[in-house]
Amino acid sequence: MAIANYFYNATTKKYVALFGTIFNQIKIERKDNAGNLVQTMIVPLSYAPFQKVLSKLVQEPDLINGTRAADAISLPRMSFEITNMQYDSQRKLASSLKMRKESKAETNSARNFVYAATPYNLDFSLYIMTKYSEDATKILEQILPFFTPDWTVSAFLIPDLDSFDLPIILNSVTTEDLYEGDYIERQTILYTLNFTLKGYFFGPEKTKKVIKFVDAGFAASTLANAPLEEDVNVYPVILANNSIGWSDIEFDDNWVANTDYVNPNGANQPFVLDIVYSNTDLSSTSNNVIIDLESGYAIDDLNLPQT
Repeated sequence: MAIANYFYNATTKKYVALFGTIFNQIKIERKDNAGNLVQTMIVPLSYAPFQKVLSKLVQEPDLINGTRAADAISLPRMSFEITNMQYDSQRKLASSLKMRKESKAETNSARNFVYAATPYNLDFSLYIMTKYSEDATKILEQILPFFTPDWTVSAFLIPDLDSFDLPIILNSVTTEDLYEGDYIERQTILYTLNFTLKGYFFGPEKTKKVIKFVDAGFAASTLANAPLEEDVNVYPVILANNSIGWSDIEFDDNWVANTDYVNPNGANQPFVLDIVYSNTDLSSTSNNVIIDLESGYAIDDLNLPQT
């Protein structure tokens, strides 16, 4: 049995695109001994292990010397890949936490949401491959100043949700001179930069009906046929337009919660709780009835002595 029905948020794909975009369009310049600019180039970037790039150069050494300009693989060049994914328990939120899609309109009195994201650390390796040492340092010095050791980017990961801040941490920088064999072998300088992207993975989108009317009865006994001592109705109202019924009010409207307390004699004594969205500032008005907001009872309705 599958864990859930098919869904795909393309989150990993977005992380790869985000990471690659950061290091895309890096340029290097080459000058002659007089300091005159003789060449400017954009360093190519691809998603691939560095072994794949170097093996191509070994098999076709003309690429390194520039005698085959039509080929796409040449040095300098950069590549990157995901090397590891690990769950991050320190960023764990309550699994029951719902992330409501605010920008998505209410449909059939229902709201769309996803449960709290699962935090994962994604390890990336960025490879800088050059023929000359100075080319490598020109690329490296355009990257290192921005990571102290982290650099935070914002990205929209799920449609209709707000953007998420994603720290990218530079963990280490290593260098290697792949200059082996006899003197006719070419030289390749390799820098490896290891990063950690603190990302999230999301489950499928859910839909939940919005509760717009609550009818609660209170009895002084636990018997099934015990008479109700009090009946409470809670529903939304729009004070600026009382003609709109509670069933037609949407979540994003400027509504307040109206609470009707009905006493055992059948007389309806309504009062309004001034609650807008998550506002906890409570105020009430009722016809000479003392309201205990902590317990939720109207003292007059329960025929208790007033103090």
